[in-house]
Amino acid sequence: MAVISTNQPGIKPQQYTSTQIATGVFCVALIFTLLQFTGLLPSWLHRLPESWIPPFAVWLDAAFNFIRTDLGLEKLTRWFAEGPLQFMLDTSANLLYGKKRWPGFEQIPWSAIAAAAAVLGYYLGGWRLAALAGGTFVWTALIGQWTIAMETMSVLVVAAPMAFVIGLGLGIAAWKYPWVDRAIKPILSVLQTLPFFTYLLPAVIFFKVGPTAGAVATIIYAIPPMILMTTLGLKKVSSEVVEAGKMSGCSRFQMLRHVYVPAARTEILVGVNQVIMLCLAMVVLTAFIGMPGLGAKLLAMMGSFKLGRSFEIGVTIVLLAVTLDRLSKAWVVKLPEHFEKGTPWWQRHKYLLAGVGAFVFFTILGQFVEWFAEIGRRQNFSQGKEIDTAIKTFLAFDLVQATTEKIRYVLNVWVLNPFRDFLLSIPTAGFILFVVAGALALGGRRSGIYAAVFFGLVALSGWWDRSVITLYSVISAVILATLIGLPIGILAARSEKWSQRVLLICDTAQTFPSFIYLIPAIMLFGITATSVVMSILIFAMVPLVRYTVEGLRGVPEEMNEAADMSGATRMQKLWNVQLPLALPTMAVGFNQAIMFAFFMVIIAAFIGTQDLGQELQKTLAGTDLGKNFVLGICVSLMALTFDMAIMTWADRKKRLLGL
Repeated sequence: MAVISTNQPGIKPQQYTSTQIATGVFCVALIFTLLQFTGLLPSWLHRLPESWIPPFAVWLDAAFNFIRTDLGLEKLTRWFAEGPLQFMLDTSANLLYGKKRWPGFEQIPWSAIAAAAAVLGYYLGGWRLAALAGGTFVWTALIGQWTIAMETMSVLVVAAPMAFVIGLGLGIAAWKYPWVDRAIKPILSVLQTLPFFTYLLPAVIFFKVGPTAGAVATIIYAIPPMILMTTLGLKKVSSEVVEAGKMSGCSRFQMLRHVYVPAARTEILVGVNQVIMLCLAMVVLTAFIGMPGLGAKLLAMMGSFKLGRSFEIGVTIVLLAVTLDRLSKAWVVKLPEHFEKGTPWWQRHKYLLAGVGAFVFFTILGQFVEWFAEIGRRQNFSQGKEIDTAIKTFLAFDLVQATTEKIRYVLNVWVLNPFRDFLLSIPTAGFILFVVAGALALGGRRSGIYAAVFFGLVALSGWWDRSVITLYSVISAVILATLIGLPIGILAARSEKWSQRVLLICDTAQTFPSFIYLIPAIMLFGITATSVVMSILIFAMVPLVRYTVEGLRGVPEEMNEAADMSGATRMQKLWNVQLPLALPTMAVGFNQAIMFAFFMVIIAAFIGTQDLGQELQKTLAGTDLGKNFVLGICVSLMALTFDMAIMTWADRKKRLLGL
């Protein structure tokens, strides 16, 4: 609770709560806005004069050029890109899809990879996971997408281990040295909210266009969760375990290797899961900088409006994402196996031997039967043209066209465009004060100060109108997602069966690469503002539904029983007991929805927007690093403002409720 006091002689001190301060700030913002609408507000309060805008982009360009040329960083990064990194990428490319470059390894048959994946799936999770893992690679081969899928996987198998090693090392350093932890936390907060386009241009400049730049951008993008989960896991190691290690005479390195890391195994493996999923998401998005593979093919198909082929590629990406997610999650919960002394080696490693045996068998078989080695264009079962025809036939129905046209007209003309114009009409000073008032009311004085500083910097960036348009898309999508997602979550939370079903759908939807959400939006609403908001809405609705279900299902049973005994109806119990107790958890979902929306609004620039995402996309065509970074920081600062205010409120609410 923020408090302001006046301590003057003869005057009784007055104290103001955060809510009272927020109300005052809101009133000032409202006055500014009304003065603007009446034409009485000075122009410099409506929009900052261009002469007041610092040349941040020019300064950053000068700094980047100094680092690139004068300090010679570009020579070092190009050596790494063209040497060690290129060697690793060439090796994985040769093995997975036969790139035929040095060191010239032969391509592994698709059937051998599918068989080995099935054995791994069985070891980690039984027959269902075996069918998913093996079936995913069988589908990829049979549908004729093996080469482009392996182009993506060849970067993934290099980027994910490197992100894991770097993240693990930095996480250990942050745990061991408090000054590293303090220094790295704000950097991680910014990295986790930066739009992905901001990662791409520096990667291109320092590591050249193509797989090398894609790999570097992917590694940097995936590192933050590994650092955070490693630090969290090591901090949670119990003192009893540490004391036992010290009493056994372990050295510092032995304590780390044999005590701390094994005790933090679960959190570290959760970090590995996050690294894999972020790597797959990013390696698809690096299609914008010349990265071949599934992302590039999907981008090309969507650009030519071949929705059937886009759908097939989307299914492949989803299957790969779900498979990698399920395998890594199964690895997290899989306990280490222990055998009695004297157990034969083959029995202790039977799954490893089975996997190697299946791999060798199908590798040899592929040398004699071509179909088991590679499936060509004529042999695949792709139905892209047929699906494309079916989709176009469905969309041509009068009822479908009339419905989508009506939705598009109502949203564009009556809702989205007026809302955008209204936000743009608010003076800059008033807009910032509205945001500050909201942050004060939710998160207190500290959140209000950060909101003022962050949005003040956005105003000084020179990209205020583009930032407001970005914010309009985010707010519109999150409001619509809330109106749709909350009722779904509330209804699903009423029964265990439906809760499990909805959570399974949410888990699966969270593994979808964000590009996928553009397809249904474009199919139904074309290239319009409605498509932009709808694609963001679908992506943002997942955490809202998930955390609503988890929050309501997590209400203590004794509270529900007390409400029932008092004679409360189902609606009274929901409004007076369940929702108040579930609100802190639901607030986390709302916060995640906003973060997802900020991420997706940049992806939606592909549809065609007038926001920061569109400007970021344009920077990829040149070497405008300063402008790229300024635009990315604007998105990050807006996202961080909402994140800090909402999470502060949720944490305070949990403490008050004793959760």
